[in-house]
Amino acid sequence: MPGDPTIHHTSDLRGSDGASEGASSLVVILVGAPGSGKSTFCDDVMAAARRPWVRVCQDVVANGKQGTKSQCITSASAALEEGKSVFIDRCNLEQEQRADFVRLRKVQVDVHAVVLDLPAQLCISRSVKRTGHEGKLQGGRAAMVVNRMLQKKELPNLTEGFSRITFCQNESDVKEAVKTYSQLGPSDILSAGVFGQKNKEAKVQLGIMKFLKKIDKPDFDASGKDSTPVGNLPHDTASIQTSVTSTCSMELEKNKEDLRNSNSKCPSQRSLIGDSSMDFVHTLAFPSISTADFQFDLKLASEIIVDCVSDFLQRFDNIRLVLVDLSEKSKILSLVRERSANKHIDSSKFFTFVGDITQLHTRGNLRCNVIANAANWRLKPGGGGVNAAIFKVAGESLQIATKKCADILSPGSSVVVPLPSNSPLHSRERVTHVIHVVGPNMNPQRPNCLNNDYVEGCKVLRNAYSSLFANFASILENQSKTDSKRHVSAISSTHVEGTTITSSPDSDQMAKQEAQSNPDRNKKSKVFATSGASKDKSIVMNDNHGHTPCNENTGNLMSSASLGDAVDENRRHAKVTKRSWGAWAQALHEIALNPEKHQNVVMEKSDDYVVLNDMYPKAKKHVLVVSRLQGLDSLSDVRKEHLSLLKTMHSAGLKWTRMFLKEDASLMFRLGYHVVPSMRQLHLHVISQDFDSPRLQNKKHWNSFNTSFFRDSTDLIQEIEKHGVANINDDESLLKMELRCHRCRSAHPNIPRLKSHIALCKASLPASLLDNDRLVSASPKG
Repeated sequence: MPGDPTIHHTSDLRGSDGASEGASSLVVILVGAPGSGKSTFCDDVMAAARRPWVRVCQDVVANGKQGTKSQCITSASAALEEGKSVFIDRCNLEQEQRADFVRLRKVQVDVHAVVLDLPAQLCISRSVKRTGHEGKLQGGRAAMVVNRMLQKKELPNLTEGFSRITFCQNESDVKEAVKTYSQLGPSDILSAGVFGQKNKEAKVQLGIMKFLKKIDKPDFDASGKDSTPVGNLPHDTASIQTSVTSTCSMELEKNKEDLRNSNSKCPSQRSLIGDSSMDFVHTLAFPSISTADFQFDLKLASEIIVDCVSDFLQRFDNIRLVLVDLSEKSKILSLVRERSANKHIDSSKFFTFVGDITQLHTRGNLRCNVIANAANWRLKPGGGGVNAAIFKVAGESLQIATKKCADILSPGSSVVVPLPSNSPLHSRERVTHVIHVVGPNMNPQRPNCLNNDYVEGCKVLRNAYSSLFANFASILENQSKTDSKRHVSAISSTHVEGTTITSSPDSDQMAKQEAQSNPDRNKKSKVFATSGASKDKSIVMNDNHGHTPCNENTGNLMSSASLGDAVDENRRHAKVTKRSWGAWAQALHEIALNPEKHQNVVMEKSDDYVVLNDMYPKAKKHVLVVSRLQGLDSLSDVRKEHLSLLKTMHSAGLKWTRMFLKEDASLMFRLGYHVVPSMRQLHLHVISQDFDSPRLQNKKHWNSFNTSFFRDSTDLIQEIEKHGVANINDDESLLKMELRCHRCRSAHPNIPRLKSHIALCKASLPASLLDNDRLVSASPKG
């Protein structure tokens, strides 16, 4: 748009052939309540647009009818493949709702957010009055829905992955945004950043960190009161700071008094708060898991907390566990205090504390070197309560550090994240580690709800706390080792039944010496390492280089020394991507272990495998042969002892190809595995080479079957026979390679063009597929 300083024309980015080398397509995620004008915004832009736009609306995505989020993603991806820009017309009021659409930036497009943050009263009035709405949200019911949705509103921020965010808080703002996007040329690029945010929430989004940088660590007088002059704070935060300080001071005094009362009954103990004379005690502060957003029964939760705490404290000295909640009226704190007293738990080693878990040192004078986060399974900022607070205060460095440790986390498990020194939680609060932990969900408004199944829920919650405490113990052990040897060259991650324990390679050698000189201590480490274990008794050592399972028959853990030796050995042969499995990726695992519950999808069952159609087939014939061996999640788990199973699965795949070839002799098949599968449980793809399927929709789908990301079954069997492990190339760039016909190797710009070509291509399949029986057909020559 001429004269608009936010728009850059890309003529200077064009090559000699005139093609733009910059990103030309856009994904614009609209954020707003029903009635905020999202659909009208799209219509107004598209009516005057200078570039091709596609509106993706969940209310009409299924051939004019209401569809699913997955269908929206598919529709958006298809439009981007065609070089069009996309509006995502959904409410998108929560970060979790936006996350999957933000990931579309991986197809090398810019992702923007346009926030229609209009007054709630206006949105409700519009929703109630409208008729003929696509999603049928109108009339009196609309007011309740809008109100409920706005209560969960999470304004977007750049850390989610947006390159630009535009806030519209009145009709004038909306008109300006419409003008900006409608006059955007086919190759124009908008400036990055946040635009139009004028209210107090803008200051919040910039972060509490902004004003914290302006003050040094607060000073406390003898009473625990913050003596930093309020006048030194920015005017927009002074009143908030005063309120927080006053509240925390009262909470501190209450906790001191609770401990004094407790200690008066036990003269040998002394208060651990406000006692600067005592040596530092390793302390884990943790919130109650799953009792807020995830609505777990408080009484049951309190019983599980105290039982797990009691079991853990019996094994360790010189540690403290602190249960933290913001409100002194907290029901969970009172229940835990009562149960803890009944079990006679030492109140100097475990107590409750009222305060902000992100300000325990500066506001509560309570030193905690490790804090737990009640995380979501995506390990992302957002939601409410503790998770949002910790990510906000810790800053972007925590997100980066978390990403290095894990992408997702299953309920009942936890992961340790060493906190970078540049994080305010580290520098100001002296927190060295954050442990993300995911508990069970009893809230039907949240993903993976257990629908009031408290048998499973209690099991998951108990595993969550056991995993949390096991990880805390691992931090202590590693710190004690690095105190005597500080030159740590690398960090590896040990996964114990969903628990990720950080350790250093140097510590493995030390563990060997320690095991010889102090066998009792070695036994002790085994005890805490298994405290988060589930019914499966295997243990996996998993880092960026090696992966080795424990002997499943013994059910015992290897010592840290033997684990290190095993990893070093496997490191020479295999590269494995660290992996946690989300609930959505567990479907094959569930079917394989419980096929009797899934008779409607299982086409064949044996003791070793089940056969079923791929739910999203990428060809005319596409079935999966799924291993039934527990603990065998992917190729990275396969060892020489699994050869017999691999051959059995291959034979089953051949049997099904013969059946398909009797129906259609023109088909040809490949049998193979993805090096990094999207679904848990080792499974063999049996796929016809026509690739004629509406489910094949993007570059990732195509390249996962037509690059070295797909390993032929016959090759793998020979490789494992020779080397004992599979050679895994988990380079994600394989999935981003240009689209090439699998027959003639010609290149194509998008999936529709590629499919059109394949339907007419008469070239023979590559000769390499004829070697080693990689290609199965009715004709020996294929």
